[in-house]
Amino acid sequence: MEKHYEDDEIEIDLKALFFELVDNWVLIAVSTVLVAVIAFCISKFIMVPQYTSTSQMYVFTKSTSITNLVDLQTGSSLASDYKVVITGRPVLEQVIKNLKLEDETYGSLGEKVAVTNPANSRILEITVTHPNPELAKLIADEIAKVSGTFISDKMDQDPPSVIQYGYVSEYPVSPNTMMNTVLGAAIGAFLAMAIVIISFLLNDTIMTTDDIERKLGMHVLGSLPLEDVEYDGAKKRRPVRSLDQIAKKSK
Repeated sequence: MEKHYEDDEIEIDLKALFFELVDNWVLIAVSTVLVAVIAFCISKFIMVPQYTSTSQMYVFTKSTSITNLVDLQTGSSLASDYKVVITGRPVLEQVIKNLKLEDETYGSLGEKVAVTNPANSRILEITVTHPNPELAKLIADEIAKVSGTFISDKMDQDPPSVIQYGYVSEYPVSPNTMMNTVLGAAIGAFLAMAIVIISFLLNDTIMTTDDIERKLGMHVLGSLPLEDVEYDGAKKRRPVRSLDQIAKKSK
């Protein structure tokens, strides 16, 4: 015996869904404003501002000739090696010792340091992110000095030259209060609309004849209007009776 299965098709009335969202605009607006205010307060009063400072080093040995392609490639390779050395434990622990950073460990300081090598260059940028802008500059400069000495002593290489020390930043790089507020508003609106849409899709209450045809697959042949009846001198709306009730009353 063969069994035939038919895929259930879920039809969504986009027009009805749109009007459902419009009817719940107050909920959406309140959710948008509320989450935006929460995001603003968290960014403004709870999150700790972070500042950055960047020192730059130039990887170029004394014996390097600028016209020698092999030397240029060697310098680029050294830049990649130095990135690993700069963020290594010996360098960072020496920086902690020199600056007497009692609250820092190798792991915590390593999370605040980023070393980048811009494309097609032998420039190393040591960027330190810290809540204290002055301390961020001191750490970036000290890392540049200590790593240069370490490279000279341990790797038997000419130390990279420090071509720029860090600056004390006046403005924090994070948090971005405006962006967080806008993002919070978007999240609030999305959550409210998601709740409205899910409630609309899960609502199987039959309200109109169109709902009968769409949800039950039945065709409506006719409908009876509400009747006006007299009750204590005032009109009262009486609900529509079913066909069975009308037939019984007629008997």
